Amino acid sequence: MKELWKKLKGFFDYEIISADKPGDFHLDAGHIILAILAIVLASLALRGIKRLLTRKMDETDKLKFDSIFKFFNYIVYIIVIIIVLNSSGVDLTAILTASAALFVGIGFALQDFFKDIIAGITILVDKSLLVNDIIEMEGKVGRVFEIRLRTTRAITRDDKVLVIPNHLFLQQTIYNYTQNHPKTRENIQVGVAYGSDTELVKRLLLECATNQSGVLKSPQPFVLFNNFGDSALEFALYFFVRDSFVDPRIKSELRFAIDKSFRAQNVTIPFPQRDVHIFQSKDKTI
Repeated sequence: MKELWKKLKGFFDYEIISADKPGDFHLDAGHIILAILAIVLASLALRGIKRLLTRKMDETDKLKFDSIFKFFNYIVYIIVIIIVLNSSGVDLTAILTASAALFVGIGFALQDFFKDIIAGITILVDKSLLVNDIIEMEGKVGRVFEIRLRTTRAITRDDKVLVIPNHLFLQQTIYNYTQNHPKTRENIQVGVAYGSDTELVKRLLLECATNQSGVLKSPQPFVLFNNFGDSALEFALYFFVRDSFVDPRIKSELRFAIDKSFRAQNVTIPFPQRDVHIFQSKDKTI
């Protein structure tokens, strides 16, 4: 038994980084094993805490909590390693002093990284963005399916993934279609020829919106007579949809229905045209 203990002690005391003189930094196998055990125990404890805190949360809140908890895990692991090494007699002052310049350089290099992390925590805490929200950024519309500490991922209408660094949410204006509620108001612009029956146009537009699947009955669709244009009477049909992510398809079907209805009632949709008059001079030059 003593022989086994001597072998184990010799293994634990095996120096990986030797000290030139007493008090200098040194690292042996025992320190590494102790650090690994501490990380494993910390990981198990964190997993139990997470399970305890999220047992009554819904799926959306769990996703938000996971992102914040991952960042908390990294901090705990670093603290655990420092405590274990320090309690084992390892003097970390020399390492920290020698690495000060390196840490400053890394800080400058990773400032955008930490900016994204801080922005991610801000987004998760103030709930300015949630999973399944529909957003528009730089002309691209997407449905958010994952919010991480550094990036947010959204799937576009073309089934492509949009990866957005979180700091952009604090620096740019982002349209959130569903921040207040899932319903959004959409519109279709249409022009009819001068002389058309405007009441008939209004009635046809409302009938098309009422019969269109995907358009909500409440709030009711409505029509605005926007302007007397250069070559058309300009109308706008306003309606509400529950899922604005698929509104281009609803708008397309509505335009088909409007065109068919106008043709049946002989309502003309004009197009810009110009009359060119050519005058031939009677004066003839030789």
